[in-house]
Amino acid sequence: MTTDAFEIPNLTLALPEIWMLGVACLVLVVDLFSGDRDHTPAYWVAQLGLLSAALITVQAQWGLDVTTFDGNYVADAMAVVLKVTVLLLTFLAFAYSRDYLRERGMLRGEFYLLSLFSTLGMMVIISAHSLLVLYLGVELMSLSLYALVAMRRGSPAASEAAMKYFVLGALASGMLLYGMSMLYGATGSLDLAAITDVAAAESRLLLVFGLVFTVVGVAFKFGAVPFHMWVPDVYQGAPTAVTLFIATASKVAAVGLFIRLIGEGLEPLHGDWQNMVLLLAVASILIGNTVALVQTNIKRMLAYSTFNHIGFIFLGFVAGSAEGYGASMFYAVTYSFTVAAAFGVIMLLSRQGFEAENLEDFKGLNERSPLFALVMLLLMVSLTGIPGTVGFYAKWLVIRSVVDAGVMWAAVFAVIGAVVGAFYYLRVVRLCYFDQPEAEGGPQPSGSGGFRFVLAANGLSVLLLGLFPGALVAVCMAAFG
Repeated sequence: MTTDAFEIPNLTLALPEIWMLGVACLVLVVDLFSGDRDHTPAYWVAQLGLLSAALITVQAQWGLDVTTFDGNYVADAMAVVLKVTVLLLTFLAFAYSRDYLRERGMLRGEFYLLSLFSTLGMMVIISAHSLLVLYLGVELMSLSLYALVAMRRGSPAASEAAMKYFVLGALASGMLLYGMSMLYGATGSLDLAAITDVAAAESRLLLVFGLVFTVVGVAFKFGAVPFHMWVPDVYQGAPTAVTLFIATASKVAAVGLFIRLIGEGLEPLHGDWQNMVLLLAVASILIGNTVALVQTNIKRMLAYSTFNHIGFIFLGFVAGSAEGYGASMFYAVTYSFTVAAAFGVIMLLSRQGFEAENLEDFKGLNERSPLFALVMLLLMVSLTGIPGTVGFYAKWLVIRSVVDAGVMWAAVFAVIGAVVGAFYYLRVVRLCYFDQPEAEGGPQPSGSGGFRFVLAANGLSVLLLGLFPGALVAVCMAAFG
C-alpha cells in the first residue's frame, strides 16, 4: 500500500493571514494589561498591524498565482487587491470610530478584537480554494459581525438588529452549507479546481441544485434583493461605527466569495447561474431605488441605495468574463471607500445623546463646515455616477461589460436606475447647500483633528480616483488578466 507523501505547505504565501492572527492576539494581550480607559495602545497596535498587513500582502502575493496547503489556499492578484482593500477599510473604520465610541461608552478592546477577527475571516474567504476553507472564513466573519452589531448594550434597536442579523444569517449559512454539501456529493471533492473539472466534464442535476443554494447564500452576504430583509434594520440599529464596517469591508469580501465559489468554482455552469444573478441584479436596482426615494433616515437611505450598487456589482458578474469581474471589483472597491466617508460625515455630526441620522440634520451643513459639506458633495455626486467622478467610471465599466455580454436591456435598465438614484443622492446636496437648519445652528461637527484629517483625506481620495481612475482600473483588470 502506498500513500501520498506529505507536502510541507508554503507558509510564506499565507503570511498576511498569519500576521493578522498575531495582531489580533497581540491586541487582546495589550488591551488586557494596558489599563488605558481610552484603549489607546490597542488602537495603535491594531492600526499599525493593519497597515503592515497590507504591505505584507502586496510583498508576499503580488504577481503570483499559486496554491498551497494541499490546494486549499490560493495566492493571486485578485486576492491582493481585495485583501488590501479590506485592510484599508478596516483602518478607516477604526480611525472614524474611536471618538464616536468613546463618547457613547462603547469604546472597548472587544471592538478592535472582533473587527480584526472579522477582517481575518474576510481574508480567508478571499484566498480560499476549497469549500471547507470558504465556509470557515464566512463563519469567522459573520459571527464576529453579529457580536459587533449587539455592542450597544441596553439599546432595543441594536438588540433587535443583532437578533435579526443572527437569525437570518444562520439561515443563509445553512443554505450555503447545504449547497456546498450538494456540490461535494456531486463531485466528490472540496477543491474548487476539481469541482470545476467535474462540472465541465458532465452535467448533473445535483450540481445545479447545489448551485441554487450557494447563490442564495452568497446573495444574503451581499444583501441582494430578495435576501435583503436584514440590511435596513442592521444599518439603522447598529452603532454607526459598526454599520460603516459592515457596509464596506464585508461587501468587498462578498465579491471575493462570489468569484471564488461561483465565478471560478462553477464557471462551467455559467449558463445556469447567469439568469439567477441577472434576476438578483435587476430586483436589487428596482427595489433599492424605489424604497430609497421615500427614506428620511440617511442610514436607511444608504441601506436601500446599497441594493442599487449591489445590482451593478452583480451585473458585472453576469458577463462571466475577466472584464466583467474586473469591473465588479473596481465598483466594489470605489463604492466602499466612498460610502465609508459618508458614514464618517454622519459620525462627524453626531454627538453624545444625538445621532445625525435624519436627512434634516444635514440642512445648512455648508454654513457650519464648508470643508465637510464639500466632502459630502463629492461623495453624493460620485455615488450618483455623474461623469467625471469615480462612480461614473465604475458604472460605465459595468455597463460596458454587460453590453459586451449581449444583455443590452439590462444595460439600459441600469442606466435608468442610475438616473433615479440621482434624486435621493442630490437631495442630500440640496440640504447641505440650499436649506437652512430647523434648529438654531443645527448639529455642529465634532471629532478630533485626526478624525477630521482622515475624513478629508478619504474625500480627497474619492476626488483623485475620479480624476485619475486609470491606475486602479488597470490593477483590477490585471487581477483577472
